[in-house]
Amino acid sequence: MNSAALPKEPVLPAAEEVAQAQEASRLLARLVAEAPKAQLSIEDSAHRMHVVLPRAAAQLLQDILREMSQGHAVTLIPVHAELTTQQAADLLNVSRPYLVSLLESGAIPYRKIGTRRRVQFQHLMAYKKIEDAKRLEALNELSRQSQELGLGY
Repeated sequence: MNSAALPKEPVLPAAEEVAQAQEASRLLARLVAEAPKAQLSIEDSAHRMHVVLPRAAAQLLQDILREMSQGHAVTLIPVHAELTTQQAADLLNVSRPYLVSLLESGAIPYRKIGTRRRVQFQHLMAYKKIEDAKRLEALNELSRQSQELGLGY
């Protein structure tokens, strides 16, 4: 696997970058809404470049800028990337031993390279989506029961 497919460390924006991201996100949102192809000009003191982005790339850039504008750390992970058990556990916000138990139980597909387990990002996100749906269903059921019992919350 090449290094371009590996997840990068999250990028936490500095205060100055948060303000820049807010303005850029606002402008890019307008551009994405109005134009079939986003055309950006990138300049610095030595270079000027004109780039045409596909709509999907412009939307992704807008999403990244929106997160940065809120001061959130951002990372980009290709869906085909293989993660270590620690990276996968971090993404699910669980302990590594708990993640390993999920892998061993068959809840999330994985493969072994020697003694090391690797998890495809897309399989991890599929598992997360199912679990999130179960949590939402349980929350809705609790809310329904609360309303039926007149608990007032």
